[in-house]
Amino acid sequence: MGAGYAGLVQDSPHTSNTNHSLTMRTLSRRGTAGSLHFKDTMDQDLHRLVRTQGIDLQQFCVSEEYGFVLSDPLTDLPEYYQPWMEIAKHLPGLIENHQIHSRVNEMPLLSTDHLQGHREWRLAHLALGFITMGYVWQEGVKHPSKALPRSLAVPYCEISELLGLPPILVYADSVLANWKRKDPNGPVEIGNLDTIFTFPGGDCARGFFLVSLIVEMAAATGIKAIATALNSMPLHATSSLHEALLDIAKSLNKMREAFKLMHENVDPGDFYGQLRTFLHGWRDNLLLPEGMLYEGVWEEPKHYYGGSAAQSSAIQCFDEFLGIRHGFDYDAPYLYRMRDYMPPAHRALIQTIAAGPSARHHIIATGSTELCHAYNKCVTALVELRNYHINTVVKYITIPANKGKVTSGCIFQIHSSAVAARGTGGTGLMCFLKSVRDTTRRVLINDI
Repeated sequence: MGAGYAGLVQDSPHTSNTNHSLTMRTLSRRGTAGSLHFKDTMDQDLHRLVRTQGIDLQQFCVSEEYGFVLSDPLTDLPEYYQPWMEIAKHLPGLIENHQIHSRVNEMPLLSTDHLQGHREWRLAHLALGFITMGYVWQEGVKHPSKALPRSLAVPYCEISELLGLPPILVYADSVLANWKRKDPNGPVEIGNLDTIFTFPGGDCARGFFLVSLIVEMAAATGIKAIATALNSMPLHATSSLHEALLDIAKSLNKMREAFKLMHENVDPGDFYGQLRTFLHGWRDNLLLPEGMLYEGVWEEPKHYYGGSAAQSSAIQCFDEFLGIRHGFDYDAPYLYRMRDYMPPAHRALIQTIAAGPSARHHIIATGSTELCHAYNKCVTALVELRNYHINTVVKYITIPANKGKVTSGCIFQIHSSAVAARGTGGTGLMCFLKSVRDTTRRVLINDI
């Protein structure tokens, strides 16, 4: 990994956590996962690099091969952290046997000082995130836990602060950093992949995370093409821009094709009845209206959204490049908030694309019919991807939820219906998805 932004993120000094002295005052001042201590200097250096040299994906910790996916994540931590790893690795059985609470309550309070560098921080955040969701939702939606014990909350918040992520399981954990090859020398395809951690639901749970991973990997060529397109525009390199637009459209179509693997690998009933429960957060959630208390860190409960596809940096990059401006009454503020749930380097790439010249305006200004058609192919491919997502949500959430209303008890039915109507990220699910899809369609260039 080169210098610049990647170096700042991955090699920033590990501030001392002696006696677990991460205070409520420090976390509150830095806010919800967004404000890293080196942010101002980092932004200035980054913008200077972009202006003088163009966009270099390495500066944003983005791989040309894997996109935003963490390349070959670590699968184990040093011996000192085995109390975390033992619980995380055996999470499904511990949840099914109602043993998570007792195991976590007995867990020692471990220092985070012995974690070395970005990859160990990511694995620790992933492990503690899975443990957290298992702890909160062990008894299902009827009896969620309202507080995380000190032995879990303190190190989780410390690692979250180091990474610039919130102390809850996010998409960057469960999808982008939660994979390994079965055969280390084999291909990166779903038959040779497994998750590092999972929830109850067996193959369904693994399939959901792995299909989402494959979709993200399919975005890699599109993200690379966005950088090429933006770097071509100041040079008026029309041929390079046209080729980049076609690559973006191909990448979006490849993402939609990868999405179809969901139907082969994830059962709708198992997803809705088991896995989805463990993805819910504690913001805009009627089941946890007061939020979650992080014992030993904050005196008041905190509110965080659960993991959601809206936390995909890839999709927001495509939106910003294509000039899609979502409705500011609801959609845009929510999507902006989701950026606080992304790794800071990835968030910075989205912001850099947004701050750059408008690709849509540039393409229209050229008067090139060929470029306009290529741009419209990108928009159409993104609309089709969003349509496919909507249809999948109907199959995996709406239909199972309607079936559940018939069989559930009265109190549970109210809770189940309220949760079903909202995404794991807290949105009014179908209205949000359709609004985002319709906004995407409106940027098509007409009268070519």
